[in-house]
Amino acid sequence: MLALTERAMSWNQPPAKPVSARAAQNAKALRRVLTEPEERLWWHLRNRLPLDDTHFRRQVPIGSYVADFCCLGAKLIVEVDGGQHTTDEAAAYDTRRTTYLASQGFSVLRFSNADVMQNMNVVLDTIHAALVRTTPTPYPSPQGGGELET
Repeated sequence: MLALTERAMSWNQPPAKPVSARAAQNAKALRRVLTEPEERLWWHLRNRLPLDDTHFRRQVPIGSYVADFCCLGAKLIVEVDGGQHTTDEAAAYDTRRTTYLASQGFSVLRFSNADVMQNMNVVLDTIHAALVRTTPTPYPSPQGGGELET
């Protein structure tokens, strides 16, 4: 039960790793100018995907990066990528970024703008599945079982 309580309380806590001043400044600016796909996903994350003990924040600075959407309690990041992410240089940057975020314990889901605009149900189902997968199981199991018999 303690792990669930800690997770529920962590949604409003900043990431443990210090955030760079530049990332914090960028995040603040980015919150004011969401793209249309980001606005659409943000609405759905708040209104169609509320799960117990999950809370998404938008444009969250983590280290020297800014995550589009982040559920700190589940350590889940959701990125919405536009056409600028299709170049080799951008793909290499995204790989370095994802590697860093994974080293901090985060899982990263990436969706294209087109996915968000045309396949919202698939996007939400994928996010939901990732959230359910990261939800800790209470110990002991409420159904009983799992105990060793002697």
